[in-house]
Amino acid sequence: MADEKETPAVVPVAEVPKAEATGAGKPAAKSELAEAPKKKKRPGVAPHRGKKLRNLLRNTEKKVTDAGTLPLKQAVTLLKQLKRAKFDETVEIHINLGIDPTQSDQTVRGTVALPHGIGKSVRVAVFCQGDNVAKAKAAGADYAGGSDLVEKVQKENFLDFDVAICTQDMMPQVSRLGKVLGPRGLMPTPKAGTVVTMTGDLAGVVREFKAGKVEYRSDKTGQIHAGVGKMSFDEVKLVENVHAFIEAVRGAKPSGIKGNYINGLVLSATMSPGLPIIA
Repeated sequence: MADEKETPAVVPVAEVPKAEATGAGKPAAKSELAEAPKKKKRPGVAPHRGKKLRNLLRNTEKKVTDAGTLPLKQAVTLLKQLKRAKFDETVEIHINLGIDPTQSDQTVRGTVALPHGIGKSVRVAVFCQGDNVAKAKAAGADYAGGSDLVEKVQKENFLDFDVAICTQDMMPQVSRLGKVLGPRGLMPTPKAGTVVTMTGDLAGVVREFKAGKVEYRSDKTGQIHAGVGKMSFDEVKLVENVHAFIEAVRGAKPSGIKGNYINGLVLSATMSPGLPIIA
């Protein structure tokens, strides 16, 4: 009939496979992978430890607890037995002093030449002038110079050394570097033996520090921490180094100390627990 409306023809649509329609089966684009949220590590939470490591640490803790406070020789023997790191660990001594760290006259500071060194190369810079430059370099100094070395530290922030030694005549120039060297513990001072007088043996001082002369200083909590060798040292060398360090600290006792001067001694390595010792 003329009044009836024509029904529009239905055009068949090709069926799209379900996998293609949903995108399933296709590799995710790089942008999609980048946007995927990553699991963030919670601050202050240690990573999960495997069963093997947990058992090892538990056994180590039990050995240390059962051993208690040990004589120095026995402590060194046990410390070497507890080694688990693949690298050559540093053996450290920690001393708890009976001092008042807020009193400047009770600060304990000094140097000690260990009998067998510390087991690593020490980079030494010497601030000197004139003939002393050649003497310092001949004795093994890595860097030696006068105003040129001072300027290099001041302008280029050159700090590629572990110990700074200064001759007395260079102190007026080196004192300008206090803000740079001081916070890093590199500022030469007479108490640390790093300031050489005009009549002093500059070459001898350089050789001592290159051989492993250790500088120590009590911190804000009245503690002293220092490396005294490597785990690769034999037991006799470690014992002699530790003993020499402890005796040097005893000899540096301030005159105003009353009561116990040394409250505790602990021997440890980079990756090992501390062993209380008697020495």
